[in-house]
Amino acid sequence: MSVDAPKSVYDGVRFSERDQEIKEGVWREIGRYLQRFIPPDAVVMDLAADRGHFIRHIQAREKWASDLRDTSQYMPLDVRFVQANGLELAEHVKAGSLDVVFMSNYLEHLDSPDAVVEQFRVVYGLVRPGGRVMVLQPNIKLVGSGYWDFIDHRVALTERSLIEAASLAGFRTAALITRFLPYSVKGRLPTHPIFVRAYLAFPPAWWLMGRQTLYVGERPG
Repeated sequence: MSVDAPKSVYDGVRFSERDQEIKEGVWREIGRYLQRFIPPDAVVMDLAADRGHFIRHIQAREKWASDLRDTSQYMPLDVRFVQANGLELAEHVKAGSLDVVFMSNYLEHLDSPDAVVEQFRVVYGLVRPGGRVMVLQPNIKLVGSGYWDFIDHRVALTERSLIEAASLAGFRTAALITRFLPYSVKGRLPTHPIFVRAYLAFPPAWWLMGRQTLYVGERPG
């Protein structure tokens, strides 16, 4: 992801190989749910993609992924990988060439609220008119003090500040699920794909366990 975090935070310390395997199964179900916001003929970018857990589990005409680290070895063959800082992505990807840009658990790692707004502005320039930005984001209002348990969390965000930052960049809100996913796959909740699928199919459970917000914004046509 596009932050200057110690490499060890992501490689084997925060998430073991077993954690990565669990994430793969969880994201298979999340991707299936999020597909409703993504036309199957879209050009999609997974920004700060890590190992590409999202991008590998969706249907798209063209798939892109970017990360500050070189994680290309983990990407499927149909994913075009760009190693770049998310705030400098316009130097590597043609303006207006994407239909959807997805960001997950990323914006809280940026240096400041201004950087969050700037990241939305960069994404705005990359998507075509009518294109979308999708953000899956821990919500400090719902997580509480546990939000700061990760050493590289720097910006506190809620559903309202997400909307404000995206609006300042020019996006209009197309969908908002304030309580969507639990905070982390490392919690005590079941992570077997069957349980994840059942959870996603039963929105009342989101109100009990949802600590992450899903925001979908559109660039006006």
